[in-house]
Amino acid sequence: MTEPDAAPTAPALAVAPTPLEVLRTVFGYEAFRGEQQQIIDTVVAGGDALVLMPTGGGKSLCYQIPALVRRGTGVVVSPLIALMQDQVDALETLGVRAGFLNSTQNPDERREVERAYRAGELDLLYLAPERLGVPSTARLLDEGTIALFAIDEAHCVSQWGHDFRPDYLRLGELAERWPGVPRIALTATATRQTHEEIATRLALTEARHFVASFDRPNITYRIVPKDNPFRQLLDLLRAEHAGDAGIVYCLSRASVEKTAQQLVENGVRALPYHAGLPSDVRAAHQATFLREDGVVMVATIAFGMGIDKPDVRFVAHLDLPKSVEGYYQETGRAGRDGLPSTAWLAYGLSDVVQQRRMIAESDGDAAHRRRLAAHLDAMLALCETVECRRAQLLRYFGQDHPGGCGACDTCQNPPQAWDGTIAAQKLLSAVYRLERERNQRFGVGHVVDILRGKATPKITQWRHDELTVFGVGDDLPEAQWRSVARQLLAQGLLEVDPAHGTLLLTEASGDVLGRRREVPLRHDPRPQGRTTSRSGGARAEAAALSDGDQAVFERLRAWRAATAKEQGVPAYVVFHDATLRAVATERPADLDALGGISGVGRAKLDRYGEGILAALHAPD
Repeated sequence: MTEPDAAPTAPALAVAPTPLEVLRTVFGYEAFRGEQQQIIDTVVAGGDALVLMPTGGGKSLCYQIPALVRRGTGVVVSPLIALMQDQVDALETLGVRAGFLNSTQNPDERREVERAYRAGELDLLYLAPERLGVPSTARLLDEGTIALFAIDEAHCVSQWGHDFRPDYLRLGELAERWPGVPRIALTATATRQTHEEIATRLALTEARHFVASFDRPNITYRIVPKDNPFRQLLDLLRAEHAGDAGIVYCLSRASVEKTAQQLVENGVRALPYHAGLPSDVRAAHQATFLREDGVVMVATIAFGMGIDKPDVRFVAHLDLPKSVEGYYQETGRAGRDGLPSTAWLAYGLSDVVQQRRMIAESDGDAAHRRRLAAHLDAMLALCETVECRRAQLLRYFGQDHPGGCGACDTCQNPPQAWDGTIAAQKLLSAVYRLERERNQRFGVGHVVDILRGKATPKITQWRHDELTVFGVGDDLPEAQWRSVARQLLAQGLLEVDPAHGTLLLTEASGDVLGRRREVPLRHDPRPQGRTTSRSGGARAEAAALSDGDQAVFERLRAWRAATAKEQGVPAYVVFHDATLRAVATERPADLDALGGISGVGRAKLDRYGEGILAALHAPD
């Protein structure tokens, strides 16, 4: 960024309106949540802030409201070019003057946005970090009044994060070029290390730091052993999420394509999304997911950051995420509206093998591979825990939780721990005898066959039925032996040759074989039938509608869908599901009563009030 001819002065504070007035009249909410008020007051007063707040926690209000209170235009740095139009549409529906500058615009569109900014006719201006680094953009900003800088998705500055964007590294220069302008950086997920990296790289070490609770109590966390994962996914959708919008994450592009096709063949409206698809196809699929109800997006992790769709009812993983941080961020795309939602993961031995192989083959030095391995170990610990998953998840982010949340599978169906020391010794002994006595290495399936005494052609060919460990494990079924192997891999007592997928002993294996270490294991819990509620126990029951209210809610959704289609905006831009539910239950009789519903601000009341009341009171 080039130096300006003269440093701009700090923008003056607006006398009115107050943040609370903006919250009520523009956004239609009666009160702030959590630390929103403190964050907003800090920025309105001209201070800097670093905000860590979970998805759905109301981060955007923390910069949108100060931009409306302070003099000038709030400049939002966002990596989400594909979503800027929807973000601007949503703000304009609220009566907020918003615009964006990015590569999707033609010259006339860009010139009009630039003119509006210079004239002080924009409350918010969205820019990609790459565009902010262009000298002409910096000159443009000097020609108007900047109310604040908001750096969204601030974790993109972390060089070891999976969403790293190199241009974010230059954003620390904002304080040098525009020293009087407050800055607020926001992210939905960050470990203590990433938090420190954000503060350092964005020159926010002197800023006020706000770390909200990362708990998402409306999300039920479930991790199940893999056993025909597509069938397990389909059962979940049919039993608990029929007709719901959701995201299914897969590790590979091929798996994305196959899973999407299988869902379509089974009557689920699903679309694929990955970096290998043409950009116009990706854009069309994303638009369909955002703008229509009940669409399931099957995707790699290339999809999802910044997705504002509030009614995603489930996020499913068919492959093991690489880190707890990534898992939390991806599952956080469910239930942004606060209604009950599901985070579901199918996890198996093959996932551990695959992830270990990917780490061994990854770019970077040994320190980088150690970091990746540490991330994976934490994810495996979450998968194998016998404790409350929510408590362990929050502990990873340095936050305490008493456990017993009642909304995770380990609380609803507690796994039983057992002393797996003898079983571990048997399995490790089999690997030892193959490796040390015969200089041979084999995969899990073959080792399990040896333990269970199965005289397969391969075993007889290699004369492994002559090993002393042949048949010593016939007391456990194959599935349980695979569970033992998976848990030994997770505990670092066994490893996999990344080149061949064969089992190897580790340094720690000797402690088990030498009877110097006990090995606690968990029984994989048996699958339960559908619980008494849709994802969330009592929370779901509290959110359930009566038959009469449900019929009204569906009528309002149909009105919303038609209205959104007519205006060319996502349905949630008109009203969130939570607002429609409140309308369906409270049945406001007139515009004044409708204006008291949470989520109905002044602009939306003027624009949609008559229409929603007509739909509400239409005869059945």
